[in-house]
This record gives sequence, structure tokens and C-alpha cells, in this order.
Amino acid sequence: MKYRVPGVLLMAAGLVLSAGSAIAAGNVNDADLAGKVRHELVMYPRYTIWDEVNFRVCDGNVELMGAVSQPIKKTEIEKLVRAIPGVTNVSDGLRVLPLSEFDSRLRIEVARAIYGDPSFRQYAIMATPPVHIIVENGHVTLTGVVATGFEKSVAGIRAAGAGLSFGPVVNNLQVESPARKS
Repeated sequence: MKYRVPGVLLMAAGLVLSAGSAIAAGNVNDADLAGKVRHELVMYPRYTIWDEVNFRVCDGNVELMGAVSQPIKKTEIEKLVRAIPGVTNVSDGLRVLPLSEFDSRLRIEVARAIYGDPSFRQYAIMATPPVHIIVENGHVTLTGVVATGFEKSVAGIRAAGAGLSFGPVVNNLQVESPARKS
């Protein structure tokens, strides 16, 4: 018995194969590559509110920036990004935050102060809440995105009220929808 494969199926298979070879050859545009990098970072199981990882993509080159709370995260994130089809080079600018019991305790206190506030209950239940708490040698920096300027202010006040930090809290939170000026 002979089987005949319709021409449409052969053409579809050819398109899939050519798309696969284009990715393998590194012919992926930067926007698509950025989406893949973002996906890998979000799916990375060790990524927490105590890490801040940013990146830039230019001609298949990925530049990683930010800070992670454990050395293994720096290594694993670079390896994850390097394995993405279309990535030609990875410049790893991630820094590892000091492994300090004091900093670890301060991270927890600041997280409790922020996510214990009623304004942040909707964020606290997320897999990776949007407010990231970076503690380096007793200095606290807040990064991430919140919905309103009010939430940004509350987060800064709560973080400062947690005590123990050396110096003022740096509030680098971005506001998703800033208030309109009249």
C-alpha cells in the first residue's frame, strides 16, 4: 500500500526545518531573543525577591546586569542564557551579594514589613512578587515595578521602618501607571 504525503504537509515541514536552521544559525531578531531570555529568567526556580537580574540584547549578544544573593545563581543564570538558541555571546555583569547573616536577616525583616502591609497583599501571593529587596552590606535598595506612586511610597516607608539598615533605603521602584499631571 502506498502512502502519499500532501504537498501542504511537505511545505509546512520545510518551513519548520528552515526556521529551525535559522535559529541554529543565529538569525533571530533581538526582540524575539529578549523574549526568550525573559522567559528563561522568569522560569528559573531559584529567582527570588532578593535577586535583581536585568539584561540587554544587541545582535545576539546578551549582557546580564544586576545582583544575585547566591554564587550558584550567577553561574546557573549565565548557563541558562548561553543555552538559548540564537545567543552568540553572554557578558555576565551579575554581581553576587555578600553572604552575610546580618544581610539575610535584614532581607527577611524588610520583606515582612513590605509584604505584610495590606497594600501589598495582591503582590505577596505572586510566584515572584514585583518588589525586589537588594541588601548589600546593610544597605537596602528596592527595585521592581508597582502599580501606583502610593504603593512606591508605602514600600519605601515600610522598608525604612524595618530598622537595622545602614543609611537610607534607596527606593528605585518604577510606577506602572504614574498619576497624570493636571
